[in-house]
Amino acid sequence: MNRIDEAEREREPMTGAGGPPAAAEKNGTVKLKVLEEDEEQTKFTGLNKEELLRVAGSPGWVRTRWALLLVFWIGWLGMLVGAVLIILRAPVCRELPPTDWWNEGPLLQIRNLQAFSETKDLKGGSVRPTLSGLKLKGLVIGPIHAAPADDPMNLEFEEISPEFGNLEQFKRLLQTAHRKGVFVVLDLTPNYRGSSGPWFSSASVTNVAERLKSALVFWLSEGVDGIQLPGVEDLARMVPSLWTDIRAIIQNGTDKYPNKRVLIGVTETSSAETVSDVLSSTGVDLLLSGVLSASDQTERAHSVQLLYSNHSQTKLAWSLEDLSRDLVKVNQLLLMTLPGTPVFIGGDGIGLKDDDTKVVWDSEMESKCHAVFPLRLQGERGERSFFQSISELRGKERSLLFGDFSLLFNSSSSLAYLRVWDQSTRFLAAFNWAAEEVELQLSGAGLPHHAAVVRSTNTSALPEESSVDLRKLRLGPGQAALVRFPHDG
Repeated sequence: MNRIDEAEREREPMTGAGGPPAAAEKNGTVKLKVLEEDEEQTKFTGLNKEELLRVAGSPGWVRTRWALLLVFWIGWLGMLVGAVLIILRAPVCRELPPTDWWNEGPLLQIRNLQAFSETKDLKGGSVRPTLSGLKLKGLVIGPIHAAPADDPMNLEFEEISPEFGNLEQFKRLLQTAHRKGVFVVLDLTPNYRGSSGPWFSSASVTNVAERLKSALVFWLSEGVDGIQLPGVEDLARMVPSLWTDIRAIIQNGTDKYPNKRVLIGVTETSSAETVSDVLSSTGVDLLLSGVLSASDQTERAHSVQLLYSNHSQTKLAWSLEDLSRDLVKVNQLLLMTLPGTPVFIGGDGIGLKDDDTKVVWDSEMESKCHAVFPLRLQGERGERSFFQSISELRGKERSLLFGDFSLLFNSSSSLAYLRVWDQSTRFLAAFNWAAEEVELQLSGAGLPHHAAVVRSTNTSALPEESSVDLRKLRLGPGQAALVRFPHDG
């Protein structure tokens, strides 16, 4: 009976969950009713406001929120402390010193203006194109004013001597220089043709200085960027009130000419002690002197060290005259790497020669007359390109521009010193003026054993970018080198 019941149930139509038959059996087939998808799934409507508040206020969620907030603040404070420690441990950058335009590059003094002009005078209003690539910051021109020798009564500060041209031609030269980013300083030595002294005589100093004041106003209003005057210590001592006026006219800026104008003094003394006194007492911006004229390098080193110790290097200026033809590059490197402004006199410092390769600064040639030569800069001989490369390097390296000066070695014929600024690349300059090779044994705090050659006056003996051992640095006769090494951190 049970088996008969089971067979009967198997033949019954299928139903959905005990409900009514989904479909009648027909021709041996069974129809099934498929539930709709939305009927299979339970629709979730989320928690209402009351439920959310009840869950959020539960002890478990409160503890979780406080834990996450604590982790956030601990992480934030950790990052803050880390940033503060990094700042405190990092080296503080040294503040750059205040400088003026005359501290930023070399100056070239052109006494024989005709030699540097494209014509026999100022006509054409341009300096020879070969000068434009030398990375000069300024030109010191003249004297060019009308000044009969030893004749103060006929002195005319505001007139250009006819042999040099006229005022309009000078203005064009001034405009050309300014367009090239070159400043122009005018030398107003009163008695530059005479032999009785730059200010004629003691009796004429007051009158000449008084007339100079009006001339300064005239030339500065024409756009000149500074004035060079000789014997400033005598002028400051003999006519102190007039000297104060002269300084004020030159050094005080105006709304029309916001750029500072430089007052360059010239003194005949070569004593470093006297030069230091003159620099302090006169208040000039730069002072040219003969402190580097000594042939003994020990005396030179003493002069440089004394002036550097007593004055800001922005007040120091270095120049050399009567240079040996074989030492042009050596002296270029010296002037460009000392702490202060390098001033090159005429063509002697930049290798200026005529087309016949005669040296134009030869004393016999210059003593004959103010002749005009077809001058050019001989790049193939190396002086020009070396000058340009050193000038360009000095302009972009802080250690060479205003770095500290440290004397490392000096003897009667050799010299070595270090230029260092903060965390910038360090530079070491070494010189040998002797007729034989020398070996410098340089060591000390902060000096590495090896350094890279940046510039060399003899690249065959000491190639640039080569590595040298500072403990046994060899320099040939009349050779100099500039090497560099990084800040060690």
